[in-house]
Amino acid sequence: MAIHFNHFKLFLYAVALSVTSIGLAQETRPNILVVLCDDLGYADVGFNGSTDIVTPELDNLAQNGTIFTSAYVAHPFCGPSRSAILTGRYPHLTGTPYNLFHNSSDDDKDNMGVPVEETYMSKVLQNAGYYTSAIGKWHLGAAPKFHPNKRGFDDFYGFLGGGHDYFPSEYQKTYTAQKKAGNLNIRDYVFPMEHNGKPANETEYITDGFSREAIKNIKIAAAKKQPFFIYLAYNAPHVPLQAKAADVAKFAHIEDKDRRTYAAMVYAVDRGVGKIVQALKETKQFDNTLIVFLSDNGGNFDHGANNYPLKGTKGDTWEGGYRVPMFFHWPKKIKKDQRFDFPVSSLDLYPTFTDLAEAKLPKGKLLDGKNIMDDVLKNTEPYKDEMIYSLRYREGYNDVGARMGDWKITRMGNEPWRLHNITQDIGEKKNLAGRYPDRLKEMIAKTREWTKSFVRPLWVYSVKDKELWESGQMPNYEATFEVDKLVDSPYHK
Repeated sequence: MAIHFNHFKLFLYAVALSVTSIGLAQETRPNILVVLCDDLGYADVGFNGSTDIVTPELDNLAQNGTIFTSAYVAHPFCGPSRSAILTGRYPHLTGTPYNLFHNSSDDDKDNMGVPVEETYMSKVLQNAGYYTSAIGKWHLGAAPKFHPNKRGFDDFYGFLGGGHDYFPSEYQKTYTAQKKAGNLNIRDYVFPMEHNGKPANETEYITDGFSREAIKNIKIAAAKKQPFFIYLAYNAPHVPLQAKAADVAKFAHIEDKDRRTYAAMVYAVDRGVGKIVQALKETKQFDNTLIVFLSDNGGNFDHGANNYPLKGTKGDTWEGGYRVPMFFHWPKKIKKDQRFDFPVSSLDLYPTFTDLAEAKLPKGKLLDGKNIMDDVLKNTEPYKDEMIYSLRYREGYNDVGARMGDWKITRMGNEPWRLHNITQDIGEKKNLAGRYPDRLKEMIAKTREWTKSFVRPLWVYSVKDKELWESGQMPNYEATFEVDKLVDSPYHK
């Protein structure tokens, strides 16, 4: 019996050791915090060269991590870009290349949202044991089946539309008055905040409120002893330009009123990030938290943003439309003071996060990005001889941008194709299409091939857009990707 008992003790010890090993393995998985700004300009943070807007908290994280100088999002507009981040797919492949308009349908049958067949990264991480929360702007569908709580988020605090006013004392007053008057089409910028499907009585400037909610969820995850995934989607500095007086006062040196208010809005994000970092340190989660900071698209230079030295603005396929400030910070793993100059895509976040979380992808799940963590650690090129694309549908034509290594092709506004050595000519000033016609043709052909898997958009912006699609005038790829007559045109000399 003693022998059997000793064997049993050894068995129990082995089981305990196994359980402990599993626990330790889980503890090594990082927390993941995505801080997403809305319409933030490329040059509107200190770590990317801003001189008039100060962002000390973001700069400290960036300088103690890896700054990506050539980070691209998958679309130059809010909704499609966010769809790409959470699905890991170009929005043209999921039917979501247009922004959802204000007061988009709340009826499941209208399919006004990212298709439920596309599994969000949040769901994959939730299934892997992560505590998941979405905070701030959604803009991916207001109907019940598209709600964050149905797409892999344990907790949601924010708003479902594409934008919002910032001061509760003002927007709540407007909402109450319009509801009392019987208005059935109240603009969603004044809707109450919501928490897990129920109205929430916000009392703070909403950027501060979103930072508060992130801190709350960090503490919840610590209490649960679970790794967390927090998708903190600030709507700042998206219009309307509204900032706290104390923040505006810090930027009295900026003469332009819009720029001054915009700067104050960015500063509020920076202040919030500082408080979040403090909470991570207090809960002893800072060293093993991967913080990813980026913007959903380029800055809107009609509303205070600065994309210098990039050409273009939000909505463009010039660099200024979809090349964004970005950094990774993870003390346990990421190098300090590293600049990563190779091109990467926001599509890479999905496969990178799921690998770090040791998560399993659903069978048949397609991803358009790649796990870039090893390349980041080694400072090697993830997309060698591969393209990173952007395409925006206009009324009857397409704007296109695509990069491969040092080279970028761009077509804007039905003008001829342009070719730039983007590492030497970041401002896209010198067109080299006439000098390197074969390179131009090769890159155009690759981009045309990319479009062959596109699906029909599930919604469009206007009646005119609908008519163009139904009449066959869109997507108009044949005209977009014509090459021969453009290469030899005077524009390329």
